[in-house]
Amino acid sequence: MIATERIYRQWDEEIVPRLVDYIRIPAKSPHFDPAWENHGHIERAIRLAEEWARAQPVAGLTVEIVRLPGRTPLLYFEVPGRRERTVLLYGHLDKQPEMIGWRADGGPWAPLIENGKLYGRGAADDGYAIFAALAALGALHAQGVPHARCVGLIETCEESGSYDLPAYLEVLTPRIGNVDLVVGLDSGCGDYERLWMTTSLRGLAAGKLTVDVLTEGVHSGDASGVVPSSFRIARKLIDRLEDSTNGWILPSAFHAQIPPERIEQAGRAAAILGDIVFRKYPFAAGTRPMVGDGAEALLNRTWRPALSTIGADGFPTIADAGNVLRPSTSLMLSLRLPPTIDGHAATEALKALFETDPPHGARVSFTPVQGASGWNAPATQPWLAKAADSASRAIYGKPSAAMGEGGTIPFMAMLGLQFPDAQFLITGVLGPHSNAHGPNEFLHIDYAKRLTACVAEVIAAHAGAG
Repeated sequence: MIATERIYRQWDEEIVPRLVDYIRIPAKSPHFDPAWENHGHIERAIRLAEEWARAQPVAGLTVEIVRLPGRTPLLYFEVPGRRERTVLLYGHLDKQPEMIGWRADGGPWAPLIENGKLYGRGAADDGYAIFAALAALGALHAQGVPHARCVGLIETCEESGSYDLPAYLEVLTPRIGNVDLVVGLDSGCGDYERLWMTTSLRGLAAGKLTVDVLTEGVHSGDASGVVPSSFRIARKLIDRLEDSTNGWILPSAFHAQIPPERIEQAGRAAAILGDIVFRKYPFAAGTRPMVGDGAEALLNRTWRPALSTIGADGFPTIADAGNVLRPSTSLMLSLRLPPTIDGHAATEALKALFETDPPHGARVSFTPVQGASGWNAPATQPWLAKAADSASRAIYGKPSAAMGEGGTIPFMAMLGLQFPDAQFLITGVLGPHSNAHGPNEFLHIDYAKRLTACVAEVIAAHAGAG
Protein backbone atom coordinates (compact mmCIF):
# COMPACT_ATOMS: atom_id res chain seq x y z
CA MET A 1 0.00 0.00 0.00
CA ILE A 2 1.17 3.52 -0.80
CA ALA A 3 2.16 5.55 2.24
CA THR A 4 -0.49 8.24 2.42
CA GLU A 5 1.30 10.56 4.84
CA ARG A 6 3.49 12.08 2.13
CA ILE A 7 0.50 12.80 -0.11
CA TYR A 8 -1.58 14.30 2.69
CA ARG A 9 1.30 16.46 3.89
CA GLN A 10 1.99 17.70 0.38
CA TRP A 11 -1.65 18.64 -0.04
CA ASP A 12 -1.60 20.65 3.20
CA GLU A 13 1.78 22.32 2.70
CA GLU A 14 1.91 22.86 -1.06
CA ILE A 15 -1.19 22.02 -3.03
CA VAL A 16 -3.89 23.83 -1.08
CA PRO A 17 -1.89 27.11 -1.01
CA ARG A 18 -1.29 26.83 -4.77
CA LEU A 19 -4.98 26.18 -5.39
CA VAL A 20 -5.84 29.25 -3.31
CA ASP A 21 -3.64 31.29 -5.66
CA TYR A 22 -5.16 29.54 -8.68
CA ILE A 23 -8.72 30.40 -7.63
CA ARG A 24 -7.79 34.09 -7.59
CA ILE A 25 -7.04 33.96 -11.34
CA PRO A 26 -10.18 34.55 -13.47
CA ALA A 27 -8.93 32.15 -16.14
CA LYS A 28 -12.25 31.83 -17.92
CA SER A 29 -12.42 29.49 -20.89
CA PRO A 30 -12.19 31.13 -24.33
CA HIS A 31 -15.91 30.69 -24.98
CA PHE A 32 -16.56 33.03 -22.04
CA ASP A 33 -13.54 35.28 -22.55
CA PRO A 34 -12.85 35.74 -26.28
CA ALA A 35 -10.02 38.15 -25.41
CA TRP A 36 -8.34 35.54 -23.23
CA GLU A 37 -4.95 36.00 -24.86
CA ASN A 38 -4.86 39.74 -24.23
CA HIS A 39 -6.18 39.42 -20.70
CA GLY A 40 -3.46 36.91 -19.81
CA HIS A 41 -5.41 35.01 -17.14
CA ILE A 42 -5.04 31.60 -18.78
CA GLU A 43 -1.34 32.31 -19.15
CA ARG A 44 -1.07 33.08 -15.43
CA ALA A 45 -2.89 29.87 -14.52
CA ILE A 46 -0.74 27.64 -16.69
CA ARG A 47 2.44 29.35 -15.50
CA LEU A 48 1.42 28.75 -11.88
CA ALA A 49 0.92 25.04 -12.59
CA GLU A 50 4.13 24.80 -14.62
CA GLU A 51 6.24 26.39 -11.89
CA TRP A 52 4.95 23.95 -9.28
CA ALA A 53 5.28 20.96 -11.58
CA ARG A 54 8.90 21.71 -12.44
CA ALA A 55 9.80 21.72 -8.76
CA GLN A 56 8.51 18.19 -8.09
CA PRO A 57 11.17 15.66 -7.02
CA VAL A 58 10.17 13.02 -9.56
CA ALA A 59 13.09 11.34 -11.32
CA GLY A 60 13.17 12.08 -15.04
CA LEU A 61 10.18 14.43 -14.96
CA THR A 62 10.03 16.84 -17.90
CA VAL A 63 7.50 19.67 -18.08
CA GLU A 64 6.73 22.08 -20.89
CA ILE A 65 4.06 24.44 -22.12
CA VAL A 66 3.19 23.48 -25.69
CA ARG A 67 1.83 26.26 -27.89
CA LEU A 68 0.17 26.31 -31.29
CA PRO A 69 -0.63 29.58 -33.11
CA GLY A 70 -4.04 30.98 -32.24
CA ARG A 71 -4.80 28.24 -29.71
CA THR A 72 -4.92 28.07 -25.94
CA PRO A 73 -1.72 26.64 -24.42
CA LEU A 74 -1.36 23.09 -23.11
CA LEU A 75 0.83 21.83 -20.26
CA TYR A 76 2.58 18.56 -21.12
CA PHE A 77 4.61 16.44 -18.74
CA GLU A 78 6.34 13.11 -19.03
CA VAL A 79 7.76 10.71 -16.45
CA PRO A 80 9.79 7.70 -17.64
CA GLY A 81 8.84 4.18 -16.63
CA ARG A 82 8.28 0.84 -18.25
CA ARG A 83 8.42 1.81 -21.92
CA GLU A 84 6.04 -0.85 -23.17
CA ARG A 85 3.16 0.65 -21.17
CA THR A 86 1.90 4.23 -21.00
CA VAL A 87 -0.50 5.98 -18.64
CA LEU A 88 -2.11 9.23 -19.80
CA LEU A 89 -3.23 11.62 -17.06
CA TYR A 90 -5.68 14.36 -18.00
CA GLY A 91 -6.99 17.60 -16.51
CA HIS A 92 -7.66 21.23 -17.41
CA LEU A 93 -7.01 24.71 -16.04
CA ASP A 94 -9.64 26.87 -17.77
CA LYS A 95 -12.75 27.82 -15.81
CA GLN A 96 -16.44 28.49 -16.10
CA PRO A 97 -17.64 32.12 -15.72
CA GLU A 98 -18.59 33.72 -12.42
CA MET A 99 -22.33 32.97 -12.06
CA ILE A 100 -24.42 34.81 -9.48
CA GLY A 101 -25.40 33.66 -5.99
CA TRP A 102 -22.04 33.32 -4.23
CA ARG A 103 -21.97 33.66 -0.48
CA ALA A 104 -21.21 37.16 0.77
CA ASP A 105 -17.87 36.25 2.40
CA GLY A 106 -16.49 34.59 -0.72
CA GLY A 107 -16.77 34.63 -4.47
CA PRO A 108 -15.59 32.94 -7.65
CA TRP A 109 -12.17 34.60 -7.43
CA ALA A 110 -12.09 35.00 -3.62
CA PRO A 111 -10.93 31.66 -2.13
CA LEU A 112 -12.36 30.62 1.21
CA ILE A 113 -11.53 27.56 3.31
CA GLU A 114 -14.26 26.43 5.68
CA ASN A 115 -15.07 23.06 7.25
CA GLY A 116 -12.49 21.27 5.11
CA LYS A 117 -13.78 22.73 1.87
CA LEU A 118 -11.99 25.13 -0.45
CA TYR A 119 -14.53 27.45 -2.08
CA GLY A 120 -13.87 29.23 -5.34
CA ARG A 121 -14.12 28.74 -9.08
CA GLY A 122 -12.06 26.03 -10.71
CA ALA A 123 -10.21 24.20 -7.94
CA ALA A 124 -12.54 21.19 -8.10
CA ASP A 125 -13.29 21.62 -11.82
CA ASP A 126 -10.53 20.88 -12.35
CA GLY A 127 -7.42 22.81 -11.35
CA TYR A 128 -6.49 20.23 -8.72
CA ALA A 129 -5.79 17.60 -11.42
CA ILE A 130 -2.19 18.55 -12.27
CA PHE A 131 -1.32 18.69 -8.58
CA ALA A 132 -3.00 15.37 -7.74
CA ALA A 133 -1.41 13.61 -10.73
CA LEU A 134 2.15 14.61 -9.89
CA ALA A 135 1.63 14.13 -6.15
CA ALA A 136 0.56 10.55 -6.86
CA LEU A 137 3.64 9.95 -9.03
CA GLY A 138 5.83 11.64 -6.43
CA ALA A 139 4.58 9.26 -3.77
CA LEU A 140 5.42 6.27 -5.97
CA HIS A 141 8.93 7.58 -6.57
CA ALA A 142 9.49 8.29 -2.89
CA GLN A 143 8.74 4.65 -2.08
CA GLY A 144 10.51 3.19 -5.09
CA VAL A 145 7.26 1.70 -6.43
CA PRO A 146 7.53 0.90 -10.15
CA HIS A 147 5.06 2.32 -12.63
CA ALA A 148 4.63 2.60 -16.37
CA ARG A 149 5.72 5.58 -18.39
CA CYS A 150 3.33 8.45 -17.62
CA VAL A 151 2.39 11.46 -19.72
CA GLY A 152 0.12 14.32 -18.75
CA LEU A 153 -2.11 16.59 -20.81
CA ILE A 154 -3.45 19.61 -18.97
CA GLU A 155 -5.45 21.71 -21.41
CA THR A 156 -6.97 25.19 -21.15
CA CYS A 157 -10.00 24.87 -23.43
CA GLU A 158 -12.10 22.12 -21.86
CA GLU A 159 -14.95 24.33 -20.67
CA SER A 160 -15.33 25.51 -24.28
CA GLY A 161 -15.62 21.98 -25.63
CA SER A 162 -11.89 21.24 -26.01
CA TYR A 163 -11.92 22.56 -29.56
CA ASP A 164 -8.17 23.22 -29.43
CA LEU A 165 -7.32 19.75 -28.19
CA PRO A 166 -7.48 17.78 -31.47
CA ALA A 167 -4.72 19.97 -32.91
CA TYR A 168 -2.51 19.25 -29.90
CA LEU A 169 -3.26 15.53 -30.06
CA GLU A 170 -2.18 15.50 -33.70
CA VAL A 171 1.12 17.15 -32.79
CA LEU A 172 1.77 15.18 -29.60
CA THR A 173 0.55 11.69 -30.52
CA PRO A 174 4.01 10.55 -31.69
CA ARG A 175 5.40 11.59 -28.31
CA ILE A 176 2.50 10.20 -26.29
CA GLY A 177 2.74 6.75 -27.84
CA ASN A 178 0.29 3.89 -27.36
CA VAL A 179 -1.74 4.54 -24.23
CA ASP A 180 -3.24 1.58 -22.38
CA LEU A 181 -4.55 3.42 -19.28
CA VAL A 182 -6.20 6.82 -19.14
CA VAL A 183 -6.62 8.55 -15.79
CA GLY A 184 -9.05 11.44 -16.14
CA LEU A 185 -9.51 13.65 -13.09
CA ASP A 186 -12.35 15.85 -14.33
CA SER A 187 -15.43 13.92 -13.26
CA GLY A 188 -17.63 13.46 -10.23
CA CYS A 189 -18.25 11.25 -7.22
CA GLY A 190 -21.54 10.04 -5.82
CA ASP A 191 -20.46 10.66 -2.23
CA TYR A 192 -17.26 11.46 -0.37
CA GLU A 193 -16.84 8.01 1.15
CA ARG A 194 -15.27 5.88 -1.62
CA LEU A 195 -13.53 5.89 -4.99
CA TRP A 196 -16.02 6.41 -7.80
CA MET A 197 -15.36 5.36 -11.38
CA THR A 198 -17.20 7.16 -14.17
CA THR A 199 -18.38 4.68 -16.82
CA SER A 200 -20.15 7.03 -19.23
CA LEU A 201 -20.54 10.71 -20.04
CA ARG A 202 -23.35 12.42 -21.87
CA GLY A 203 -22.79 14.41 -25.03
CA LEU A 204 -23.98 17.92 -25.79
CA ALA A 205 -25.74 19.83 -28.55
CA ALA A 206 -25.86 23.55 -27.81
CA GLY A 207 -26.76 26.59 -29.82
CA LYS A 208 -28.62 29.89 -30.04
CA LEU A 209 -32.24 29.94 -31.16
CA THR A 210 -33.31 33.35 -32.46
CA VAL A 211 -36.79 34.43 -33.51
CA ASP A 212 -37.28 37.82 -35.25
CA VAL A 213 -40.77 39.21 -35.86
CA LEU A 214 -40.14 42.98 -36.20
CA THR A 215 -37.32 45.31 -37.12
CA GLU A 216 -37.94 47.33 -33.95
CA GLY A 217 -40.10 47.16 -30.85
CA VAL A 218 -43.64 48.56 -30.93
CA HIS A 219 -46.28 49.42 -28.34
CA SER A 220 -47.81 46.18 -27.08
CA GLY A 221 -51.25 47.76 -26.77
CA ASP A 222 -51.13 48.65 -30.46
CA ALA A 223 -49.51 45.49 -31.83
CA SER A 224 -50.47 42.53 -29.64
CA GLY A 225 -53.09 40.39 -31.30
CA VAL A 226 -51.75 41.38 -34.70
CA VAL A 227 -47.99 40.88 -34.47
CA PRO A 228 -47.03 37.41 -33.20
CA SER A 229 -44.93 37.30 -30.04
CA SER A 230 -41.36 36.23 -30.69
CA PHE A 231 -41.31 34.52 -27.30
CA ARG A 232 -44.46 32.53 -28.09
CA ILE A 233 -42.94 31.38 -31.35
CA ALA A 234 -39.74 30.35 -29.57
CA ARG A 235 -41.83 28.47 -27.04
CA LYS A 236 -43.74 26.76 -29.86
CA LEU A 237 -40.49 25.75 -31.53
CA ILE A 238 -39.15 24.26 -28.31
CA ASP A 239 -42.38 22.26 -28.07
CA ARG A 240 -41.14 20.41 -31.15
CA LEU A 241 -38.22 19.19 -29.06
CA GLU A 242 -39.50 18.87 -25.50
CA ASP A 243 -42.75 17.90 -23.80
CA SER A 244 -43.11 20.78 -21.36
CA THR A 245 -45.28 18.72 -18.98
CA ASN A 246 -42.52 16.28 -18.08
CA GLY A 247 -39.32 17.35 -19.84
CA TRP A 248 -39.28 14.34 -22.17
CA ILE A 249 -37.34 14.90 -25.38
CA LEU A 250 -39.69 13.98 -28.22
CA PRO A 251 -37.63 13.14 -31.36
CA SER A 252 -36.31 9.59 -31.27
CA ALA A 253 -33.09 10.77 -32.97
CA PHE A 254 -31.90 12.18 -29.63
CA HIS A 255 -32.43 8.93 -27.71
CA ALA A 256 -30.29 5.79 -27.46
CA GLN A 257 -30.84 2.32 -26.04
CA ILE A 258 -29.40 2.06 -22.54
CA PRO A 259 -27.06 -0.94 -22.17
CA PRO A 260 -28.30 -3.49 -19.59
CA GLU A 261 -25.06 -3.21 -17.56
CA ARG A 262 -25.57 0.53 -17.19
CA ILE A 263 -29.11 -0.03 -15.93
CA GLU A 264 -27.80 -2.53 -13.36
CA GLN A 265 -25.03 -0.10 -12.43
CA ALA A 266 -27.52 2.71 -11.83
CA GLY A 267 -29.51 0.44 -9.54
CA ARG A 268 -26.43 -0.42 -7.47
CA ALA A 269 -25.35 3.22 -7.26
CA ALA A 270 -28.85 4.30 -6.22
CA ALA A 271 -28.83 1.69 -3.45
CA ILE A 272 -25.51 3.06 -2.14
CA LEU A 273 -26.52 6.71 -2.35
CA GLY A 274 -30.10 6.55 -1.12
CA ASP A 275 -31.65 10.01 -0.88
CA ILE A 276 -28.30 11.66 -1.76
CA VAL A 277 -29.42 11.16 -5.37
CA PHE A 278 -31.93 13.95 -4.74
CA ARG A 279 -30.61 15.69 -1.63
CA LYS A 280 -27.42 16.82 -3.41
CA TYR A 281 -29.41 19.52 -5.24
CA PRO A 282 -30.47 22.81 -3.57
CA PHE A 283 -34.18 22.52 -4.38
CA ALA A 284 -36.26 25.61 -3.63
CA ALA A 285 -38.92 24.93 -1.01
CA GLY A 286 -41.74 22.82 -2.43
CA THR A 287 -39.94 21.80 -5.62
CA ARG A 288 -40.05 18.09 -6.33
CA PRO A 289 -37.68 16.11 -8.57
CA MET A 290 -38.87 14.97 -11.99
CA VAL A 291 -38.88 11.32 -10.89
CA GLY A 292 -39.06 9.70 -7.49
CA ASP A 293 -37.05 6.54 -8.10
CA GLY A 294 -33.30 6.90 -7.49
CA ALA A 295 -32.17 4.54 -10.25
CA GLU A 296 -34.44 6.26 -12.80
CA ALA A 297 -33.10 9.63 -11.69
CA LEU A 298 -29.53 8.43 -12.28
CA LEU A 299 -30.46 7.12 -15.72
CA ASN A 300 -32.17 10.43 -16.52
CA ARG A 301 -29.00 12.36 -15.74
CA THR A 302 -26.61 9.95 -17.45
CA TRP A 303 -28.33 8.19 -20.39
CA ARG A 304 -31.40 10.20 -21.37
CA PRO A 305 -31.49 13.50 -23.26
CA ALA A 306 -32.54 16.62 -21.37
CA LEU A 307 -32.92 20.27 -22.32
CA SER A 308 -31.81 23.34 -20.37
CA THR A 309 -32.30 26.96 -21.42
CA ILE A 310 -29.11 28.53 -20.13
CA GLY A 311 -29.28 32.10 -21.43
CA ALA A 312 -31.49 34.69 -23.10
CA ASP A 313 -31.16 37.94 -25.08
CA GLY A 314 -33.74 40.43 -26.20
CA PHE A 315 -35.32 40.95 -22.79
CA PRO A 316 -35.02 44.17 -20.77
CA THR A 317 -34.66 43.85 -17.02
CA ILE A 318 -37.94 43.84 -15.13
CA ALA A 319 -37.14 47.31 -13.82
CA ASP A 320 -36.83 48.59 -17.41
CA ALA A 321 -39.69 46.60 -18.93
CA GLY A 322 -42.13 48.91 -20.72
CA ASN A 323 -45.28 47.87 -22.57
CA VAL A 324 -43.38 46.99 -25.71
CA LEU A 325 -43.84 44.01 -27.99
CA ARG A 326 -40.24 43.02 -28.40
CA PRO A 327 -38.88 42.51 -31.92
CA SER A 328 -36.75 39.47 -31.15
CA THR A 329 -36.08 36.66 -28.68
CA SER A 330 -32.86 34.68 -28.47
CA LEU A 331 -32.43 31.65 -26.24
CA MET A 332 -29.27 29.66 -25.60
CA LEU A 333 -30.22 26.00 -25.51
CA SER A 334 -28.20 23.14 -24.06
CA LEU A 335 -29.36 19.64 -24.92
CA ARG A 336 -27.58 16.86 -23.07
CA LEU A 337 -27.35 13.71 -25.16
CA PRO A 338 -27.00 9.99 -24.42
CA PRO A 339 -23.35 8.86 -24.47
CA THR A 340 -23.63 7.06 -27.80
CA ILE A 341 -25.29 9.85 -29.83
CA ASP A 342 -23.10 11.86 -32.22
CA GLY A 343 -22.98 15.42 -30.91
CA HIS A 344 -22.29 17.16 -34.21
CA ALA A 345 -25.08 15.32 -36.01
CA ALA A 346 -27.43 16.23 -33.16
CA THR A 347 -26.73 19.96 -33.53
CA GLU A 348 -27.53 19.75 -37.23
CA ALA A 349 -30.73 17.87 -36.42
CA LEU A 350 -31.69 20.66 -34.00
CA LYS A 351 -31.08 23.26 -36.68
CA ALA A 352 -33.40 21.47 -39.10
CA LEU A 353 -36.02 20.91 -36.39
CA PHE A 354 -36.22 24.59 -35.47
CA GLU A 355 -35.77 26.28 -38.84
CA THR A 356 -38.19 24.20 -40.90
CA ASP A 357 -41.65 25.79 -41.45
CA PRO A 358 -41.45 28.50 -38.73
CA PRO A 359 -44.77 29.62 -37.19
CA HIS A 360 -46.26 32.76 -38.80
CA GLY A 361 -43.36 32.77 -41.26
CA ALA A 362 -41.13 34.41 -38.63
CA ARG A 363 -37.41 34.61 -39.26
CA VAL A 364 -35.94 31.75 -37.25
CA SER A 365 -32.30 30.76 -36.98
CA PHE A 366 -30.48 28.20 -34.89
CA THR A 367 -26.75 28.76 -34.66
CA PRO A 368 -24.86 25.73 -33.32
CA VAL A 369 -22.33 26.66 -30.65
CA GLN A 370 -21.12 23.27 -29.49
CA GLY A 371 -21.63 19.70 -30.59
CA ALA A 372 -19.78 17.16 -28.49
CA SER A 373 -20.20 13.41 -28.48
CA GLY A 374 -20.42 11.53 -25.22
CA TRP A 375 -18.47 8.49 -24.13
CA ASN A 376 -19.25 4.98 -22.96
CA ALA A 377 -16.39 3.14 -21.28
CA PRO A 378 -15.14 -0.16 -22.63
CA ALA A 379 -15.60 -3.23 -20.46
CA THR A 380 -13.47 -2.89 -17.33
CA GLN A 381 -10.66 -5.43 -17.22
CA PRO A 382 -10.41 -7.50 -14.02
CA TRP A 383 -7.10 -5.95 -12.98
CA LEU A 384 -8.57 -2.42 -13.01
CA ALA A 385 -11.75 -3.42 -11.20
CA LYS A 386 -9.66 -5.15 -8.53
CA ALA A 387 -7.16 -2.28 -8.26
CA ALA A 388 -9.87 0.37 -7.91
CA ASP A 389 -11.76 -1.61 -5.29
CA SER A 390 -8.61 -2.46 -3.33
CA ALA A 391 -7.52 1.18 -3.37
CA SER A 392 -10.92 2.37 -2.20
CA ARG A 393 -11.04 -0.15 0.64
CA ALA A 394 -7.48 0.69 1.71
CA ILE A 395 -7.83 4.48 1.53
CA TYR A 396 -11.50 5.14 2.29
CA GLY A 397 -12.40 1.95 4.11
CA LYS A 398 -15.27 1.23 1.71
CA PRO A 399 -15.60 -0.57 -1.61
CA SER A 400 -15.44 1.38 -4.84
CA ALA A 401 -18.52 2.19 -6.90
CA ALA A 402 -19.28 3.16 -10.48
CA MET A 403 -21.89 5.14 -12.36
CA GLY A 404 -22.32 7.39 -15.37
CA GLU A 405 -22.08 11.17 -15.19
CA GLY A 406 -24.32 13.71 -16.84
CA GLY A 407 -21.63 16.14 -17.96
CA THR A 408 -19.49 16.12 -21.06
CA ILE A 409 -15.73 15.68 -21.35
CA PRO A 410 -15.07 15.80 -25.12
CA PHE A 411 -11.53 14.57 -24.55
CA MET A 412 -12.81 11.18 -23.43
CA ALA A 413 -14.62 10.58 -26.72
CA MET A 414 -11.48 11.64 -28.61
CA LEU A 415 -9.31 9.24 -26.63
CA GLY A 416 -11.82 6.44 -26.85
CA LEU A 417 -11.48 6.60 -30.64
CA GLN A 418 -7.71 7.08 -30.62
CA PHE A 419 -6.92 4.35 -28.08
CA PRO A 420 -9.70 1.76 -28.43
CA ASP A 421 -7.84 -0.82 -26.34
CA ALA A 422 -7.13 1.49 -23.39
CA GLN A 423 -8.65 1.14 -19.95
CA PHE A 424 -10.14 4.23 -18.31
CA LEU A 425 -10.08 5.39 -14.71
CA ILE A 426 -12.27 8.47 -14.98
CA THR A 427 -12.94 9.99 -11.60
CA GLY A 428 -13.06 13.31 -9.78
CA VAL A 429 -13.99 15.31 -6.71
CA LEU A 430 -17.30 16.85 -7.80
CA GLY A 431 -19.61 15.30 -5.24
CA PRO A 432 -22.81 16.38 -3.50
CA HIS A 433 -23.26 20.16 -3.28
CA SER A 434 -19.84 20.86 -4.84
CA ASN A 435 -21.77 22.81 -7.49
CA ALA A 436 -19.44 22.86 -10.47
CA HIS A 437 -20.32 25.72 -12.87
CA GLY A 438 -22.62 27.25 -10.25
CA PRO A 439 -22.16 29.51 -7.23
CA ASN A 440 -20.20 28.34 -4.19
CA GLU A 441 -18.27 25.65 -6.03
CA PHE A 442 -15.99 23.84 -3.60
CA LEU A 443 -13.24 21.25 -3.41
CA HIS A 444 -13.62 18.69 -0.61
CA ILE A 445 -9.99 18.71 0.56
CA ASP A 446 -9.92 15.43 2.47
CA TYR A 447 -11.63 13.59 -0.38
CA ALA A 448 -9.11 15.01 -2.88
CA LYS A 449 -6.21 13.86 -0.71
CA ARG A 450 -7.57 10.33 -0.56
CA LEU A 451 -8.38 10.32 -4.26
CA THR A 452 -4.75 11.21 -4.98
CA ALA A 453 -3.64 8.20 -2.97
CA CYS A 454 -6.10 5.98 -4.85
CA VAL A 455 -4.70 7.18 -8.17
CA ALA A 456 -1.22 6.23 -7.01
CA GLU A 457 -2.44 2.76 -6.02
CA VAL A 458 -4.10 2.17 -9.41
CA ILE A 459 -1.05 3.37 -11.38
CA ALA A 460 1.11 1.00 -9.32
CA ALA A 461 -1.28 -1.89 -10.00
CA HIS A 462 -1.28 -1.06 -13.72
CA ALA A 463 2.49 -1.60 -13.87
CA GLY A 464 2.10 -5.15 -12.65
CA ALA A 465 -0.99 -6.05 -14.66
CA GLY A 466 -0.97 -8.24 -17.73
